[in-house]
Amino acid sequence: QVQLQESGPGLVKPSQTLSLTCTVSGGSITTNYYYWSWIRQPPGKGLEWMGAIAYSGSTYYSPSLKSRTSISRDTSKNQFTLQLRSVTPEDTAVYYCAARDYSGTYYSPDEYDYWGQGTQVTVSS
Repeated sequence: QVQLQESGPGLVKPSQTLSLTCTVSGGSITTNYYYWSWIRQPPGKGLEWMGAIAYSGSTYYSPSLKSRTSISRDTSKNQFTLQLRSVTPEDTAVYYCAARDYSGTYYSPDEYDYWGQGTQVTVSS
């Protein structure tokens, strides 16, 4: 059973970079044929897929966030990381890491099978 756990700061100042790490257990980010994604949910809104890194290392980004987002991985630690640059208060949300098998689409949050518990990130000065 794949398990995911988000970690990172809960408060980020405007214009700074938000960095979150997802630690994976019960599976491998390189040998499980999965998409490993970041998904967020702003207060009062639905889930928003942000981007993914595949088992192969290929990355995919939401067009609306592509210019500010980077996803990378540390295979030695079985972790993948989100960086969101130039944050504003509109980036305040609960951030989730999630995984689904490689056979389906990567941009639909509803199709993800495994989820972390989520971490609240607030952007405020």
